[in-house]
Amino acid sequence: MSFRFPTSPFSLFLFFTTSFMLLSFHPAEAQAEQGQPLQLIDLFDMEIAIEPQISPNGEQIAYVRRWADVMTDKRFSNVWLMNTDGSEHRPISSGKHEAYNPKWSPDGKKLAFLSTEHGSAQIYIRWNDSGEIAAISNLVQTPANLRWSPDGQHIAFTMRVPEAPLQIGHLPKPPEGANWAAPAKMTDKLIFRFDGVGEIEPGYNQVFILPAAGGKAKQITYGDYHNGGFAFNSASFDWSPDSKSILLSANRNEDWEEELFESEIYEFSLAGGEPIQITKRKGPDREVVVSPDGKLIAYTGFDDQLQGYQVRQLQVANRDGSNTRVLGKKLDRTIYSPCWAPDGQSIYALFNTEGETKLAKFMLDGSYEIIAEGLGSLDSAYSSGNFSVSANGTFTFNLGGPQTLSEIGVRTVDGTIKQVSNLNKDLFTQRELGEVEEVWWESSLDKRKIQGWLIKPPGFDPAKKYPLILEIHGGPFASYGPKFDSQKQLMAASGALVLYSNPRGSTSYGEEFGNLIHHAYPGDDFYDLNSGVDAIIEKGFVDEDQLYVTGGSGGGVLTAWMISHTNRFKAAVAFYPVINWESFNFTADIASRTLAYWFPGMPWDHAENYRKRSLLEASKNVKTPTLIMTGEEDWRTPMSESEQYYKALKLQGVETVLVRVPEESHGIRKRPSHQMSKVSTVVGWFNKYSGKKDKP
Repeated sequence: MSFRFPTSPFSLFLFFTTSFMLLSFHPAEAQAEQGQPLQLIDLFDMEIAIEPQISPNGEQIAYVRRWADVMTDKRFSNVWLMNTDGSEHRPISSGKHEAYNPKWSPDGKKLAFLSTEHGSAQIYIRWNDSGEIAAISNLVQTPANLRWSPDGQHIAFTMRVPEAPLQIGHLPKPPEGANWAAPAKMTDKLIFRFDGVGEIEPGYNQVFILPAAGGKAKQITYGDYHNGGFAFNSASFDWSPDSKSILLSANRNEDWEEELFESEIYEFSLAGGEPIQITKRKGPDREVVVSPDGKLIAYTGFDDQLQGYQVRQLQVANRDGSNTRVLGKKLDRTIYSPCWAPDGQSIYALFNTEGETKLAKFMLDGSYEIIAEGLGSLDSAYSSGNFSVSANGTFTFNLGGPQTLSEIGVRTVDGTIKQVSNLNKDLFTQRELGEVEEVWWESSLDKRKIQGWLIKPPGFDPAKKYPLILEIHGGPFASYGPKFDSQKQLMAASGALVLYSNPRGSTSYGEEFGNLIHHAYPGDDFYDLNSGVDAIIEKGFVDEDQLYVTGGSGGGVLTAWMISHTNRFKAAVAFYPVINWESFNFTADIASRTLAYWFPGMPWDHAENYRKRSLLEASKNVKTPTLIMTGEEDWRTPMSESEQYYKALKLQGVETVLVRVPEESHGIRKRPSHQMSKVSTVVGWFNKYSGKKDKP
């Protein structure tokens, strides 16, 4: 028996959804009595709970509930409210729009959030005693990053301040009634478009405040700098306890485009005047939070050594930047999202280790204790998490696990942890998900321990043989973990084993492990991944004639690298890969970062380093049938990279297909149907080379 994923609605994928619509890697008779496997159409029924925010008294939780609409093929979000025991679970916004970024007022009597219910995004307030909701802003630009002042009188936010576009020369005015073409676009910026954003309109992000009762927004920061955050220096600011100033992280250097990682902490007075610079070093100082008494600040960052991966440390200093010390230094893990405990004696923060996201309490003496584990806030295996702490010490966070898709968890003051939402219960009780098993192996290169996870297909029988799909994460400086991942689960539902792992260069294993690929990526990661395939084969239930490989972004890079070093894979799918490092470093939106941190310098000065790592040159060794799939609006790994690889393989006689996805940026997740097509295309391509005929 075979089961059927729905066909793609796009003629672009007609070849796969007609000839290879039936996903039959392995007979599924054993699944019949155990519930149906996950289906592609189920992506429209999955909901994700994100941005949990607990009320100051620890009694209620506001959060954002993301969902997809099958009729419009779009994703929407609403703000929901519940008690911390999970009762009184109800929406405070509804409909097909975006509502997000909920923030409680300091006294807990109001809840602010952003909503596009009436068109453009505006700031809304909910009065919790009456349930009344009203917009308090009428902004032309889009606000973001809401923060209440400690006295509850104002809400701070970031917003773009536009400026006139660059104009060189002057054209005559067109005659009345004439229909001239759109004018030429001019720029003198290094970063003039960004993935997920598109063309960047001229202007800078700044911090504003708005009276909580409504009124006119007041701009607090000024200058030709992104004081409200940009790109890798995202918005990071906090109020002083007296509500008279705002402390923020900003890159206020003239060469900010060339030094995206660089930032310092500044204090801006609401009364005006020049900002006070608090930190000064080479490297990022971010995520500043002020202690409850206003005497100390905590922030994250590192002394920049221009390494590919650098552990972000948690630091504490006096309010003026003096007496800086590092907390949790022996941990050797990136620490992020700091939040002061209500008594000011410790700091809550997240860190990732061996693929897991943990919440810890860091004492001012440098010690720490883990207080929650298993955090996850994404529909993917990537490490992630969010949390919020109340005045009484109760906190809420995102729970994620191999079969749990980003739910809301609570830890009470007595240390009890419980899950208080279950958004996908109705769906998951009708589906049999693939079992996820943690696996470790030694790399054939140097015997280093490598961690991975194996998803077994529903109805798995160890006495049978199954196809194996090696799925590789992007980054490359990122990490997978034991989290629910719809795309991997759907691949397993097709009847295949799915192996995903953290090869050298992955984060959450310390700085030394992450920098094993410094100026040498791709490279020795091949041995880690190939050894993982060998380790799963040794278990005895892999069909060695049906090995496949896929991955996106950095995983697309390594997919191309794997098939240039071995012919063991029957077929490959490279999602939005980088193929030509020279062209990538001069077309990607993050070119200034990759050129400075991933390479020793310009290609004409380091030709041998670029050549050794070139996927374009390595294509001469490829014999594996390969499909390349990329979004047409991907500015992180531009379409030109995929086109080069496609033509290089085509000209060398390799079986290959290029798939272009309209409207999509990096990741191909904007439209649910496009996300579905990623899986249907992968399985369709692999089925073509499986040696098994699809049933009619």
